[in-house]
Amino acid sequence: MLDYQPIDSCFKALADSTRVAIFERLSRGPASVSDLAKPFSMSLTAIGQHLTILENSGLIRTRKIGRVRTCSVDAAGLSRLTDWVAERRSLVERRLDRLGQLLAAEDEDRPISLINKGEIANE
Repeated sequence: MLDYQPIDSCFKALADSTRVAIFERLSRGPASVSDLAKPFSMSLTAIGQHLTILENSGLIRTRKIGRVRTCSVDAAGLSRLTDWVAERRSLVERRLDRLGQLLAAEDEDRPISLINKGEIANE
C-alpha cells in the first residue's frame, strides 16, 4: 500500500488560509515569527501553532538564533508536493491524449484497435 502520509500532511497544512498566507510570505524569503505575525490579529502563540503544523508537514523549517526564531520554506517538502502533483498530471494528460486519439479515429470512421481501448482502461 502506498504511503500518502507526507502528502496528506502537506494538504492539511495548506487547508487553512492563515497557513497559506504564512507560506506565501515565506516563499519570498525567510522571516522571524514576529514578522510573520504582524499581518494577523492573533497571538504569537496562535501563529506558533500554525508554524508547528507547517513545520511538521515538512513545508517549512525553523531555526532559533539567540531569541529570534526564523522560518523558511523547506525545498525538500515543497518538492515532494510538486512531484506528487506532476505525477498525477502526467497520468491525466496521457489518458486525455489517448482519448483524443480514440475520438480522432472514430471521426475518421477507422476501426479502433482493442489494444488502445485496453490501454485507456488499464491506466
